[in-house]
Amino acid sequence: MNNLIKAINELKKEKNAIILGHYYQKGEIQDIADYVGDSLALAQLAAKTEADIIVMCGVHFMGETAKVLCPDKKVLVPDMEAGCSLADSCPADQFAQFVKEHPGHTVISYVNTTAAVKAVTDVVVTSTNARQIVESFPKDEKIIFGPDRNLGNYINSVTNRNMLLWDGACHVHEQFSVEKIVELKTQHPEALVLTHPECTEDVIELSDFVGSTSEIIDYATKSVADRFIICTEMGVFFELQQKNPEKKFYSVGHRQFCPNMKKVTLERVEEALEKMQPYVEVPQDVLEAAAKPLKRMLELAAK
Repeated sequence: MNNLIKAINELKKEKNAIILGHYYQKGEIQDIADYVGDSLALAQLAAKTEADIIVMCGVHFMGETAKVLCPDKKVLVPDMEAGCSLADSCPADQFAQFVKEHPGHTVISYVNTTAAVKAVTDVVVTSTNARQIVESFPKDEKIIFGPDRNLGNYINSVTNRNMLLWDGACHVHEQFSVEKIVELKTQHPEALVLTHPECTEDVIELSDFVGSTSEIIDYATKSVADRFIICTEMGVFFELQQKNPEKKFYSVGHRQFCPNMKKVTLERVEEALEKMQPYVEVPQDVLEAAAKPLKRMLELAAK
């Protein structure tokens, strides 16, 4: 493995490449990444990097997002088969038709979507900034929110809105069991439940804190509590334990595992840098249309 890491670092230097890794990646991938973050942080890094090559260690839509923000750079995704159940739940042609059937609505799309869906969107959001951006619109603004119905329901509840929701979801966050959380709370009554807003309403109701992946990490790190039940993809445990070796983090079971997020390997990262493929391609018209809501997100999130 050491030889593999050495080869990756040499290739990265030779080709002026930067490796971006999502918190849901394997620990070994997070270790070799130049920057590890959630979707918002990775989008911000992609927009600012001076590297010629971006190696996006995540799922396919993340590579598309980086390409849209950096059209002059080559974006490599080590495994093009790394998809996303949430993005897949919102086919671009069907979403475009849905938008057409509801004229007069501002269209807000979660970042977990294809570039083609972003192309028919007014502003993109992440779980970190969704509330802030929705609240930047007047209370009487008619809004379509897609594709995650759970995140949309949560934002509706905390902003007192009635956004029209697309019926999509992440299969990992949908499957967390209330019974398992109750069981864990019985075993560890002092543990706080930290939950991603892609989870279902019944799970959110049991939670002590609801936030994005980075917000969950930040909350656990700053908290005086030392035991937590974590309701998001299990890759986050790596960063949680790195930052808080003295604290305990409990899993809600095997359903916390996203197979797509685990497809990227060190071997595939090296191969991608060596061969300069597979790389992300986005049609020019889609790229230009998708860039507008992403840039608007970055502007609104910076306020």
